[in-house]
Amino acid sequence: MLTFVATKNLGKLDEMQAIFAASTLELRPYDAYAEVIEGERSYAENAELKAAALRAQLQAAGIHAAVLADDSGLEVRALGGRPGVLSSRYAGSEADWPARRARLLAELGEVPSVRRGAKFVCAMVLLLADGSASMGYGEVAGEIAAAERGGGGFGFDPIFYYPPEGVTFAELSPGRKNALSHRRRAAEALLSALAPHV
Repeated sequence: MLTFVATKNLGKLDEMQAIFAASTLELRPYDAYAEVIEGERSYAENAELKAAALRAQLQAAGIHAAVLADDSGLEVRALGGRPGVLSSRYAGSEADWPARRARLLAELGEVPSVRRGAKFVCAMVLLLADGSASMGYGEVAGEIAAAERGGGGFGFDPIFYYPPEGVTFAELSPGRKNALSHRRRAAEALLSALAPHV
């Protein structure tokens, strides 16, 4: 099923294409996708906003296809769940990912590892061409490392330490990360919810 993804983040697109590779969804970017202003209340609401925006943009271009969108974030226990739904705007809307990671590490300062618990969260929505929707949610627990490690992944991956593997997400191979991630878990939940409709 031809499905356009509401993202301009190529790292996220690559992950989603790999995660959904065995499904019936054929994920593609839409180069003309115009990003929307995200809200501050929930991942699910933001995913729905992105999906609806891309659907409207496709329809305006005469394209009728399914649309997939997600919103994800990092929640740190010692920071009361911040940056959370504001993860991509942490340290200001103009900050890049190295600046966001540096600010988070600085904000945690000397917080000991036992209090550096964190989780990645993802909400995902699929809008079919007929307008029906399916949603999925996933999360994965870990902790914030004392310093950046690894050259893979994107976003907060270099500082997200995953104890079961003994490495940060940026130190995992792409395939291993995709098998473990919050995005994988959200995708599995979405595909399970979608099954009765396709």
